Order: sequence, then C-alpha cells, then structure tokens
Amino acid sequence: MSPTLLVLAAGMGSRYGGLKQIDPVGPSGETVLDYAVFDAARAGFGRVVFVIRRDFEEIFRAKIGSRYAGRIAVDYVFQSLDALPVNFAPSAGREKPWGTGHAVWCAREAVRGNFAVINADDFYGADSFAQLATFLSAHRKSEIENRKFAMVGFQLANTLSEHGAVSRGVCAAGADGSLSFIVEQTGITPAEVGPAKKFSGRELVSMNCWGFTPALFAGLGAQFAEFLAARGGDAKAEFYLPAAVSTMIAGGQATVQVLPTTSAWFGVTYLEDKPRVSAAIAELVRRGVYPEKLF
Repeated sequence: MSPTLLVLAAGMGSRYGGLKQIDPVGPSGETVLDYAVFDAARAGFGRVVFVIRRDFEEIFRAKIGSRYAGRIAVDYVFQSLDALPVNFAPSAGREKPWGTGHAVWCAREAVRGNFAVINADDFYGADSFAQLATFLSAHRKSEIENRKFAMVGFQLANTLSEHGAVSRGVCAAGADGSLSFIVEQTGITPAEVGPAKKFSGRELVSMNCWGFTPALFAGLGAQFAEFLAARGGDAKAEFYLPAAVSTMIAGGQATVQVLPTTSAWFGVTYLEDKPRVSAAIAELVRRGVYPEKLF
C-alpha cells in the first residue's frame, strides 16, 4: 500500500494575516501546498489527507482539494475544539484547537497505513518526500506494531524568517542517526543565531516533516489524555507533535531515524516572507526542478 501524506492545514495563519494555505507563490498561481502534493505524488505517495477546520471547508475544497482530482486520492479530516477523548470537554475560555499533536490524533481513523506528516505552509523540497517514501515503503510489515519512525531534519539557520520570531523543535541525534530528543524553542530570531550567540545555526530542527506507522496513534492518544488531565484548564496550552514523539523516544516506545535532506526549506510565516519564497520557487522552475505549471 502506498504511503499517505497527512497535511496539517487547520491553522488560519494569525501572524501571516489570513488563510495562507491558499495564497499563490508559484508562477502559475501555485501555492506552497501544491508543490508538496506534487513532490509527494511523484515520490510514490498514493493519497493525501488534509486536516482542516469546518469553517473554511468549502473554500479549501474549491481552491485546493479540487486541483488534485485525478492525480492523487484526497480526503479530509476536521480538527475542532471539541474533538477530545471520552470524558474530556473544552475548558472555559478556550478558543482554538489543541496544537499539532491534536491535529494528527484527529486523523487516527482516516489513516490506516504508513504516513508522512507535514505543515501546509512549509516548502520541504523533492528530496524530503523521496526519502520519506523510501523509508515508509521499507516498513510495511506489522505496521500497527512497528514503532520505527523517521524525521527529515533541517539546519536551524536555514529555517528562520527575517521578519519575526519563529518556533522550532531543536533536536539531538545519536551517532547512529537516531533522534534522542526534541526541545521546543519559541521566539527564535536571526539576531540570536550565529557565532557566540544563543544558537549556532547548525542545530538540527524539526519542521514537522515526519514519517510514521499507525503505531503512533496509541502513544499519541495516551499522551493527549495525560496532557488534558494536567493542562486542560489552560486556555493557551498546546499539545505539540514533536514533544509527544520525544516523550515516546524517552520512554522506549519508539525510535526515530533522522533523514538528512539536500532540499531547501522555505517558510511563509509572515506576509513579508512571500516575495522571498516566490523568488526561490521561480529559480527552481528556471532550473527545471519544477514545470512552469504544476497542475
């Protein structure tokens, strides 16, 4: 069975100022997400599942999902504030869902085989998807019990925005390339990165570009219930996917192979990032990495 691409697209992009998942950056009106789906399909992924919110379902289906008809199977999962385990309810004052770990947990009934997880607003490059497809295709047996996961890693210096602070999962890997742990760092700015500064820039970071088997969901569900029991009353608390994976590693419940990539990463965190991303994609088109028109 071909792996599935699970796309986290429920965020409205509050710092960006709108629904950035449908904002064009390519020469023929392509979005960052279009390039991810294009790269995944040619790497061998057979299905894409979008995690979205119901309030923008209609426009997302019309502007994004319809582009891929006949090219790759498309399904949708909804992340909502009240999508919670039994015996839990949203806390008073809570206005938005519970973060990336919650988003993936919401897809537990829609994803049956091995799958990759990405953000909708990040450009990961063709090599990232090719490596994930190879890894996931090699782990097809006993998928429910198989807890060998993968993460595509990027250098911190190559993941910053010139226009504001970013949050990154900073990773540590062993000599065998296995991920040891992830620490979520918030508010990172270019001024903090470089020689003799808080970050060297060579740190390995998670950009939420993962390869999983369905064994992830059991660990994710148990941790989410614990999170809600401990922090469910905090209206701002978020259940982060990198932190959940790190906890599984620490508890001996999973191993994660780091997949170094030659792909360039581009992010659209702020509105001012868009011209730089458009220019970078235009250069890739000029070099023949992508066609002038994807779909």
